[in-house]
Amino acid sequence: MAHYQRAGDVPAKRHTQHRDGDGRLYYEELMGEEGFSSDSSLLYHRHVPSAVIGARLWQLPDQSTEPNQPLLPRHLKLHELFDGEEWKSCDAVRDRRLVLANADVRIGYVVAGAASPLYRNATGDECVYVEAGAGVVETIFGDLTVGAGDYVIIPRATTHRWVPSGDVPLRLYAIEANSHIAPPKRYLSRYGQFLEHSPYCERDLRTPDAPHVVEGENVEVYIKHRGDGPGGLAGTVHVLPHHPFDVVGWDGCLYPYAFNVNDFEPITGRVHQPPPVHQVFEGNNFVICNFVPRKVDYHPLAVPVPYYHSNVDSDEVMFYVGGDYEARKGSGINIGSVSLHPGGHSHGPQPAAIEASLGAERFDELAVMVDTFRPLGLGEAGRLCDDGVYAWTWAKNR
Repeated sequence: MAHYQRAGDVPAKRHTQHRDGDGRLYYEELMGEEGFSSDSSLLYHRHVPSAVIGARLWQLPDQSTEPNQPLLPRHLKLHELFDGEEWKSCDAVRDRRLVLANADVRIGYVVAGAASPLYRNATGDECVYVEAGAGVVETIFGDLTVGAGDYVIIPRATTHRWVPSGDVPLRLYAIEANSHIAPPKRYLSRYGQFLEHSPYCERDLRTPDAPHVVEGENVEVYIKHRGDGPGGLAGTVHVLPHHPFDVVGWDGCLYPYAFNVNDFEPITGRVHQPPPVHQVFEGNNFVICNFVPRKVDYHPLAVPVPYYHSNVDSDEVMFYVGGDYEARKGSGINIGSVSLHPGGHSHGPQPAAIEASLGAERFDELAVMVDTFRPLGLGEAGRLCDDGVYAWTWAKNR
C-alpha cells in the first residue's frame, strides 16, 4: 500500500552516506516486496543487519493438517484450547496453535500472558486480530500499542515481538499468508490512495511510534521460513551480535500498522448485500472480511439474514467475536466459535433464524471471516476443538 511514512533520522537523499554525531556510518537496509518491484522502506541501522553469530533449529508447533473428510461444515470452539491458568506462561509466537490451513494461508489461535521472543515470519505477511486483551507489538520500525478489535498487519520478515499488558489474557487470531496482505485493490486508486467508496481510509490506520534503539548482545530471533516440514515450513533461531532494534530512522511505504474493526464503515442496502461488501483485506487466494454492528436491509419485505449459498469456489471460515450472530441462532455457535463452511456444501442461516430476523432494523454482531479459494485442512487445534455435531443442526432446527 503506497502510503508514505517517515520516522526518526533519515538522510536527505536515499543511498547516500548517513553518519552519527561521531562520524560513524549507519547501515542502510532496503526492506521490500516482490524483489525491487513493489512497496519498500529504507531502514538505517547502527549495526550490520546481516550479522549472525549462531543458529539452531526451532521445532515449530505442530503444522500438520488432515483433510476435511468426509466433507462437513464444522464448529470449532477455540475458547476450549487454553485451559485454566495455562495462558499465563504462553506467548504469542511459540504457543500459537494451528486451526486451519492450506497452501496459501494458515489460521492459528493463541491466548498469551507472557512476552514472546523476537520473531520474524519469512514466509509471508501476518494479519493478527486481537480478540481480547491489550499489549504492545514491538517492531524494528517502532512500537504499536494494540487492543481488542485491532487488526495488526505485519509485513513479511519484520522482526517483532508481542508483549501483553496487565493481567488479562491476550487472545490472538492469527492469519498467516504465504503472500502479502493488503487492502482490496478495488478500494484503491492506481496510485494506492483509498477511494471514496472504501469503508475505511488512511486516517483509520495507526502506524508505529518513532523507532528507539535497544541495546543488547547475543540476542535471539525466532524465524519461521520455508522448509521441508509439515506445511512446507521450518524454524530457525538466529543469534545476533547486537539487538535488531537498532534503527535510528526509516521511510517508505512498507511497515506494520493497526486498524480497528470499529472504524470499518459497513455498506448496507434495501436488500441483503453479498459478503464482498464486508471485505477488509486480501491475500493471494484468500480474502478477509468482517461483519460489524450495522443497520440492516430496509426493503419492507427484506429478509435480513443471508440467503442460502453454495461456496463452489471457496471455503468460508467465520470467527465469532462479539454480539449476537442472528443467522447462527440454534446452532451452538457462540463467542469464540469458528464455523467452517466448505466448498461443495450449501449453507446459510439456521431455519428458525429466518422468521426471527424479519422486521429487524439492526444486527449487533461482530465476526471476522476468511474465504479461501483452496480447500482447508484441519490443524491440530481445529481437530481437537471440533464439536462434532454442527453439521446436523440445519436438519435438527428446521
